[in-house]
Amino acid sequence: MAERTNSTRKKTGIPAPIPANEYGKLPPQAPELEESVLGALMIEKDAYSLVSELLKPECFYKPANQKVYEAIMTLALHQEPIDMHTVTEQLRRNGTIDDAGGPYYIALLTSRVSSAAHLEYHARIILQKHMARELIRISSEIQNKAFDDKTDVDDLMQEAEGKIFEVSQQNLKKDAIQINPVIEDAIKRMQLAATRQGASGIQSGFHSLDKITSGWQRSDLVIIAARPAMGKTAFVLSMAKNMAVDYNTPVAVFSLEMSNVQLVNRLIMNVCQLEGEKIKNGQLSEYEWNKLDKDITTLLDAPIYIDDTPSLSVFELRSKARRLVKEHHVECIIIDYLQLMNASGMNFGSREQEVSMISRSLKGLAKELDIPIIALSQLNRGVEGRSGIEGKRPQLSDLRESGAIEQDADMVCFIHRPEYYKITEDAQGNSLIGIAEIIIAKHRNGAVGDIQLRFRGQYAKFTNREDDEDESPFQHYRSIPSKLNDEPPTGYPESMPLGLDNKGFPPSPF
Repeated sequence: MAERTNSTRKKTGIPAPIPANEYGKLPPQAPELEESVLGALMIEKDAYSLVSELLKPECFYKPANQKVYEAIMTLALHQEPIDMHTVTEQLRRNGTIDDAGGPYYIALLTSRVSSAAHLEYHARIILQKHMARELIRISSEIQNKAFDDKTDVDDLMQEAEGKIFEVSQQNLKKDAIQINPVIEDAIKRMQLAATRQGASGIQSGFHSLDKITSGWQRSDLVIIAARPAMGKTAFVLSMAKNMAVDYNTPVAVFSLEMSNVQLVNRLIMNVCQLEGEKIKNGQLSEYEWNKLDKDITTLLDAPIYIDDTPSLSVFELRSKARRLVKEHHVECIIIDYLQLMNASGMNFGSREQEVSMISRSLKGLAKELDIPIIALSQLNRGVEGRSGIEGKRPQLSDLRESGAIEQDADMVCFIHRPEYYKITEDAQGNSLIGIAEIIIAKHRNGAVGDIQLRFRGQYAKFTNREDDEDESPFQHYRSIPSKLNDEPPTGYPESMPLGLDNKGFPPSPF
């Protein structure tokens, strides 16, 4: 009897009844809207263009409707007319005419709708029902695995996050908008840039760099790459300090390599100009303790937010970043560093594909949050194998593990310290000791070029070259052997050493 019923349904084109799921409930669905959308696509010319970005065959709940939509997609791909007769013929070519309910069901679809009015709205409802079914399916799979004692909970959480992320990506569709509001936004940003003396983006505090970039621009993905020991972390921490302390710009730092205490120690070295070894072992003189107490106040209450989650996934980053922007109004995110991130819960054929997905996600996140994201990246060993002054300079092809990083980034900068390779002079005989070159190798919205900064290794600090006078006479005083007990004598201000006038300079011999 059941076989005869199924045979009759195939001949008449009437779809089989929809089974309930394991919970005894019908899955989310809108069969009437599915039929209405398919009918509208076959009677209205160019209707397919309204729903092509929204709907895929799997969005339809009824298998018969999936087959019909597949035929419509094929016709559209070959730029052929879409109507009742062409769809029926395409189903025959596909060999799925019986699965789709036969010619009778196709005719039935077109007879149930008179126009394509509200087609896009109906398509969005179908998409939402599909996403709801996907969430039910995923949660059911996760639930079954959670009951299994052999399952690692951390891996399961990563898998769940990855699958939900894939579902959420289906709804990230933005419509085109008329140009007027975009022009208004562009004018506002220009006016804001005028108040910042030409920097339309987030200022890094490195004047020569900001002059080329006009600050880090909103929605940009910036890659800062270098070989190990070039000072990548020192550079972004110097920059984070400049942003947060000098410009009061909230910054978030995601450190996958260092703990939050190690990162803060680096910031203390930078701000207080104390050597790292002394900070680690605590062997500070009384003067240095006083200096620490005084200078550390510049870091207190600074809008710097640190997250040291190891092996951070792109899905965790998205949720954390959204929360930081919403709750703390963070305007820039720094990631140290990209190759330590992962995309757990998703399957990839190679590590290169995974890194490609990570870089694409970072660019998407920058656009979504409308803030610059600065990600550090490693370079491969190709630099080490090249000889000569120019040979040691990094190139875009040296980016490690994925060419997609170069493609997705709006800007790629390299940090190059010739001194590291025992190169102490340039071609003109100028000293390169303590000099760091920032090479802007790719700049999607501006010029490329090289700038020079001063690198002070003992403090893990980058500064502007014009700020070299920061090394006041007091700096040299501290390096005098402890004949003076390495501290100012009683009666002098803590910030002024023996023998200096109230402006910080030695007294005139005249």
